[in-house]
Amino acid sequence: MKRYDLLTPEGTKDLLFEDCAVRRSLEEKLSRIFKSMGYCEIVTPGLEFFDIFNLNSRYFPQESMYKLVDNKGRILVVRPDSTLPIARVAATRLKDARLPLRLFYRQNVYRNKPAMRGRSDEIHQMGIELIGSDSKRADLEVLTGAIEVLSSLENDSFRFELGDIGYFRKLVERLAIDKETKEEIRSLIEVKNYPALNDLLDSIGSNEITSALKQLPRLFGGEEVFEKAERLFEGGKDIIANLRGIYDSLTALGYNGKITIDLGLVNKLDYYTGVVIKGYLEGYGDAVLSGGRYNKLLAEFGYDVPATGFAVNVDAAAKVMKQTNSYPAPVPDVIVFGEDGYEIKAVEHAAELRKDGLIAELSVFDTYEETLDYAKEKHIGRIVCVGENIK
Repeated sequence: MKRYDLLTPEGTKDLLFEDCAVRRSLEEKLSRIFKSMGYCEIVTPGLEFFDIFNLNSRYFPQESMYKLVDNKGRILVVRPDSTLPIARVAATRLKDARLPLRLFYRQNVYRNKPAMRGRSDEIHQMGIELIGSDSKRADLEVLTGAIEVLSSLENDSFRFELGDIGYFRKLVERLAIDKETKEEIRSLIEVKNYPALNDLLDSIGSNEITSALKQLPRLFGGEEVFEKAERLFEGGKDIIANLRGIYDSLTALGYNGKITIDLGLVNKLDYYTGVVIKGYLEGYGDAVLSGGRYNKLLAEFGYDVPATGFAVNVDAAAKVMKQTNSYPAPVPDVIVFGEDGYEIKAVEHAAELRKDGLIAELSVFDTYEETLDYAKEKHIGRIVCVGENIK
């Protein structure tokens, strides 16, 4: 007995007419932005070897990946991320290319998240990767590109969060704790679980470092955060000075009031190495854009060059855009009906109408009356009947 022939797997869904229209509109908009910045499109396979994602740093836990086996018994995964495959391409086929590389992508990623009901396992992403530069100019290029994307999404109430994971790194490096405890501290800071964070740090000891880590989730707000962070931890002043410079540059471009400093942005500790960002749109509770600097990732593929970039959750952004805009499926301008014996003439006439830029649908009904009823139901305003004469 079939049980699943009429269902989609958990975490996936069908996209119908308006969903497709808003996605395509968004894809075209972001593609124009990326191309105007000098980025070239790249497409990586939907299937990759498990080894691509089973690196020393374990950026993606294996339980979050969909796996299968090829005809040689090798383990494959359905792509859970776009940055690592692009890092593979940069370290192999593009290794001799002139740096920096400017690459953009639009493709699905698949992540197995059984504990997160209501979230998609299939996510359509678009993003950019700037590979081969560690300069402030490169950071500003990516950050201003991210803000331009957010401001283009017909939602003026976007919020852009800016942090630097290096501040957290410098703090935990001064604690004599194992990797698992560092990860637990990071996780509690990320979700801003103050009670559990305080208890864990109290068990480690009371000193300048643990006191600073307790305050890290609260280092959130405007430029006043910089002064607080400098007072809190002397060893992080260089990072704060760099972050302040980036913040001042962005606000000078007119983004004042849209940018929030958050030193509690500590997601993917083994992935990011410096500036990290998240972007939010009103009407969606999670980030629709995220990214940052990842200077060590390509070294895992034998190509030690710095990189930075961001990804947009296109499905999330499309959901927000649908709340304020309508994306109806296009209605044909005309439907062409061919009388018996004139079917090919009808096909030819419909083709001529399409050359003139019209949406011309070909009637598949046997009678003009059926065609007329269909046209009324579909709100098609014009019928052309092809017979001995065209009328």
